[in-house]
Amino acid sequence: MEIGPGAGKGTQCAKLVQDKGYIHLSAGDLLREERQNPNSQQGELIESYIKEGKIVPSEITVALLKLAMEKNGWSKQFLIDGFPRNFENLEKWNLKMGNITEFQCVLFLDCNEETMIQRILKRSENSGRSDDNIDSLKKRLKTYEESTKLIIEYYQQQGKIIYVNAEQTSLDVSKEIYQKLQL
Repeated sequence: MEIGPGAGKGTQCAKLVQDKGYIHLSAGDLLREERQNPNSQQGELIESYIKEGKIVPSEITVALLKLAMEKNGWSKQFLIDGFPRNFENLEKWNLKMGNITEFQCVLFLDCNEETMIQRILKRSENSGRSDDNIDSLKKRLKTYEESTKLIIEYYQQQGKIIYVNAEQTSLDVSKEIYQKLQL
């Protein structure tokens, strides 16, 4: 699942897990967990990238995703949110995971920037996330515009993009996702 920050990835992924039994792997959550692990050799590096709104090095993210998939068992259906964010992510994924699994489709929750900003600022009231502030958000949106949109265009050319209008209510977004995925 790919979209800009605040468009509803977490909400929609949680519904798909609850209703359809997918295993949800959030690249962002895995990185935040690793960052908070006192035994992590990469925690400080991850923290600095997240605070700056930058994309964490691909090797780290792919390794965390692979480990999570191994723990859950390869026969499961995975819903990976927030990855790949750029072509380097995709190249590292294909290098490490290409012979194991592939992306079947990419859900793109289409949401305008103003809505994303308002949702993130509302979430920041309770989230406790270091990247839920206006400065980090602006950097995340810039990274999204510069890198992630190119990945979306790539998957569109591959015929793997499924567009969903994320400006709707959460329930209506879910209905549209289920309809388009034929669930």
